[in-house]
Amino acid sequence: MLLTVNGDQVEVPNTVKTIAELLQHFEMHHKVVIVEKNAEILEKAEHTATLISDKDKIELVHFVGGG
Repeated sequence: MLLTVNGDQVEVPNTVKTIAELLQHFEMHHKVVIVEKNAEILEKAEHTATLISDKDKIELVHFVGGG
């Protein structure tokens, strides 16, 4: 499946069907992540039920500590 993730075209396996699975695929499932799918911000509770489709536009924003 071809997605646009943070402005880059990315190929992900067809076994990745939800936002939660996408976060696991990118090893971001243990981080605090803001997810936007096709210009709509999703609540964390929606990640497991929200399906992704070919050509979806996904923005993933996570916070990094630093000094």
